[in-house]
Amino acid sequence: MKIYNTVPYFLEYYQPTEKFLKHYHEKFSPHFKEYLLYHCKNIKEKMKIALQKYPEKMSEIKECNQKIELLIHEIVAAYQETYDVKFIKDVHIIVGCYGSNAFTHRQIIPDVTFCLEKLSSKVEHLKVIIAHEFGHVLHNLISDQAEMGWSKLNWTHPYTWLLQEGCATYFSRKITEADEAVCFSFDDDGEEWLQFAKHYQQEIITTFKENLLILTDAEIKKEWFSINGGTKFSHTRLGYYIGYKVIELLIEKYGEFKAVTLWKEPNFLDEMEQVLLEFTISK
Repeated sequence: MKIYNTVPYFLEYYQPTEKFLKHYHEKFSPHFKEYLLYHCKNIKEKMKIALQKYPEKMSEIKECNQKIELLIHEIVAAYQETYDVKFIKDVHIIVGCYGSNAFTHRQIIPDVTFCLEKLSSKVEHLKVIIAHEFGHVLHNLISDQAEMGWSKLNWTHPYTWLLQEGCATYFSRKITEADEAVCFSFDDDGEEWLQFAKHYQQEIITTFKENLLILTDAEIKKEWFSINGGTKFSHTRLGYYIGYKVIELLIEKYGEFKAVTLWKEPNFLDEMEQVLLEFTISK
């Protein structure tokens, strides 16, 4: 695993101009490629907004930069020791334009990118988001070792997203032992969101199942998994909570290994349907 940290350059040579940002993106183009393709739409507008936001965020970007590489090594070492895997793909650390906060790349065993302008500098928060993103990588590593048939996987099915986000959240909580709310929000502002999700869990999951019948996969992704969604309940990313509850129940039924590798089974979609049904039956 190699870490490519572009942030020291940004901090040393920063100028509050679009010209500088364009130069920064071009100078480190391999590390911005995935970000600009999929995670920061309308880049021209985003750059203008970012230039307005950077001044108040600059000290926290510096603090994040001082901590993040050591924390990445710490989380990776913990995962490798716990699960007997090896992380070999690249890590990219950038200052973005207020698109995504962190993401895995579109690969079977993916690279990971962290965007420091969107991250909290608090150690617990950084650990959780690092553990979440590497939790995605771990999920794929474990599945690959279990002879996952990747070519047969429907990457765009909402049940796939539920399992992915459920596993990443589960792994991050297990490895960091962080507060449950932090594992969803990556900051200290998630408690109200979590209590809402718990209180209205049955209604939320029922609505999700209903949406599967009437919305496109793209609409499901936006409404339930995107920070730009949440129109139904006025809370975004509730699909992460559903996925976490699903993986908890699957682990209870089958054990951790079979639960996290369930997507390699021919009956994966049926199993996910059954688990969601169990949540929506009144007790």
